[in-house]
Amino acid sequence: MPAPIEDYALLSDCRTGALVSREGSIDWLCLPRFDAPSLFGALLGEPRNGCWSLRPTDDAATSHRHYISDTFILVTRWTTAGGVAEVHEFLPYQPVRTDVVRRIVGISGEVEFATELRLHFDYSRRLPWVRQVGTPQEPALRATAGPEAVIVRGVQLVADDHVHRGRLTVGADEHRDLVLSWFPSHEHQPKPLDVEEALAATRSWWQGWASGIAHEGPHRDEVVRSLLVLRGLTNKDTGGIVAAATTSLPEQFGGARNWDYRFVWLRDAALTLEALIAHGFLEEAHQWRRWLLRAVAGEPGEVQIMYGIAGERDLMEREMPSLPGYGGAAPVRIGNGAVDQYQGDVVGEVLVALEAARIAGLEEGDFSWPLQRALIEHVVASLDRPDNGIWEIRGEPRWFTHSRVMMWAAMDRGVRAVREHGLRGDADRWERTRDALRREIDERGVHAEGFFVQHYDSTEVDASLLILPQVGYCAPDDPRMLRTVAQMESTLMQDGLLLRYRTETGVDGLAGREHPFLACSFWLVEQYAATGRVDEAALLMERLVAMANDLGLLSEEYDVEGDRQAGNTPQALSHLSLIRAADALAGHGGRAADRR
Repeated sequence: MPAPIEDYALLSDCRTGALVSREGSIDWLCLPRFDAPSLFGALLGEPRNGCWSLRPTDDAATSHRHYISDTFILVTRWTTAGGVAEVHEFLPYQPVRTDVVRRIVGISGEVEFATELRLHFDYSRRLPWVRQVGTPQEPALRATAGPEAVIVRGVQLVADDHVHRGRLTVGADEHRDLVLSWFPSHEHQPKPLDVEEALAATRSWWQGWASGIAHEGPHRDEVVRSLLVLRGLTNKDTGGIVAAATTSLPEQFGGARNWDYRFVWLRDAALTLEALIAHGFLEEAHQWRRWLLRAVAGEPGEVQIMYGIAGERDLMEREMPSLPGYGGAAPVRIGNGAVDQYQGDVVGEVLVALEAARIAGLEEGDFSWPLQRALIEHVVASLDRPDNGIWEIRGEPRWFTHSRVMMWAAMDRGVRAVREHGLRGDADRWERTRDALRREIDERGVHAEGFFVQHYDSTEVDASLLILPQVGYCAPDDPRMLRTVAQMESTLMQDGLLLRYRTETGVDGLAGREHPFLACSFWLVEQYAATGRVDEAALLMERLVAMANDLGLLSEEYDVEGDRQAGNTPQALSHLSLIRAADALAGHGGRAADRR
């Protein structure tokens, strides 16, 4: 069985991420980007699918781990019968090359470590050609598979079938560096990394970035770590923000609800952008806006709900039988079929985020406002289309209330941009369209008993309706909103946490069920705080942050019965929603605090 999802730590260089288990095994790594084919894929199968383990040979060894303050440098302290040693591991933050560093530091006594390297490129479909290229004094192993190659330095590795094994011992005040370096196979192998310099530079960069975080109030440590996660999921070259570091970690263990999240959803990225802006990071907003301009360039009607990290459009979904799946949850999927869906809420999320950037002081450029204006016109032209909604249902498109409200928000932000910021646009026409849409929503999106519904002609509620007051469609204490929350509490609450919707209605067109979605419960914290239910908000928040692992990382969902994380990890939406909930508890206004 694979390690529990919450057992994994993230290493990030703001291009890709490695997942390291408590037992010292790197079980997931795609190089050189999050969305590249995996080199280590044991997370979605078995050790034979690729991994790199490093731990003491003492089977009774115990460990404790932490990040060096405000970084993604992981320190695991191992205590054995013979001594104590630490493993310091990180992905160096550097302009060009891509490396994985695992430094063993002796603390006391002597500790022998064993390492096992299983290289299996291209989603476990390609075994490399491996050869020794070092010397006894400076051992090095080179592995080549088609267009890519790696070189591993720092330990003598001996082949045993398709496994390369090695042992090394450290005493007090000694250290040994193991470094894996990735490079295109047609290029010369990179020179040995200066680990001391890379460690100092990486630590300095992360701590320097974190020093700019502005947050006052409860749960500061969790907010800081969550902001670091959002930065770690943001590509430093392109500005693209991936939804998670992994693919196909199951929403239902053993089931088929397994999706690839290593891409840039406009919605998730826009929400991430708002969280960063609210805590002082305007430069990230500027970088992401440039990414947006490049990604959606062209006809507004061809805008997608998601893109590749550099703005790629072709994200065709396919199954990858070479990986058997996490605990047998199959199929493993690469790419995402939602790329072809129409989701009516997405443009609204983008325009709400860009308004936040505008209010924070980010000036509009020659192309940024014309792009937003074109997106508003795309919304106007799409008013007669049902959609697949925020949850990317694979059933029949519907008139989802949340989507209609976000279309309202898109036009609302357009009107404000013209009237409050002096930008050019047909505000009168947008206002008429916006107000007509509100009348439609108030008529068709509200049940006879006075609560908002999941979609027109439905009697169900949906946790996405908690976003309505966040964007200013109604006040948090609007009677319809209060009745909606009560309905959620009676139909969507599972062991005190919120489901996204009731899967048994068949609305999503998928078999099986899922666990409570963490972002939805954080939204509920925000709603409780805004309507005077502060004690309930604080209690729910305490419970939610306790569901993070020992390093402060959250996945997509939580299996309450099994007391374990579920879904892809770390999940941007979970972390940005934690930040918003903490801000709400601190008394800071939400996205629409000055709009009512």
